[in-house]
Amino acid sequence: MPKNYLIDMDGVLVHGSEMIPGANEFIKRLETNNAKFLVLTNNPIYTPRDLNARLKRIDLQVPPEAIYTSALATAQFLHSQRPGGTAYVIGEAGLTTALHDVGYTITDVNPEYVVLGETRMLSYQQLTQAVRCVGDGARFIATNPDVSGPGDGGLVPACGAIAAMIAAATGVQPYFVGKPNPLMMRTALRTINAHSEESVMVGDRMDTDIIGGTGSGLETILVLTGVTKREEIERFPYRPTQVVDSVADIVVE
Repeated sequence: MPKNYLIDMDGVLVHGSEMIPGANEFIKRLETNNAKFLVLTNNPIYTPRDLNARLKRIDLQVPPEAIYTSALATAQFLHSQRPGGTAYVIGEAGLTTALHDVGYTITDVNPEYVVLGETRMLSYQQLTQAVRCVGDGARFIATNPDVSGPGDGGLVPACGAIAAMIAAATGVQPYFVGKPNPLMMRTALRTINAHSEESVMVGDRMDTDIIGGTGSGLETILVLTGVTKREEIERFPYRPTQVVDSVADIVVE
């Protein structure tokens, strides 16, 4: 049987709104070899169906069921902890849909959790409500620890930066579900009924993808089309199993 693959999206398959050369062929090799795979993203804004449509526009063919977001991981985690719970949510459709799908009720009245994701429409009122809910005892969960991300015209603040404001105001640190937390990789593997010893994590970042894969017991492949450069690898106390120029060079085993 071929190995199972968890594949980061940004910097591995796409750069912003452009497909990285060889990405489509890599996905086709996986499908031809009947390899189980999921494309992972820490971005919780979009549903898998939305991401599938966005990727199609750049001719990258990834089925919705092969896309796994930090929003899905967060929803599965909450369902395992407290089924049918309640949450005050700062986020967009990808996160609210995932929570509704596992039976969560979204409310601002005595929620059991405050769940924070990425949002492009953050308001002072939302921040205030989140701070008050956490201050009143709601558990604080965030989808991903990224403090910034790419946007039109440059960097934009991301989930980790917003979480830091709430944490500073309340003294309560969030539990981050997304990469590099191995929880996201383990729940992704369970989603495709795969085992870590037979699986590979493909990513472009040593500080999220590779450390997360290593901590989950996966083989790791670092591609050099994203954040981490070859000369930076030796700075880290852990190493990828393989280093390749891009996904075009990955042989599906």
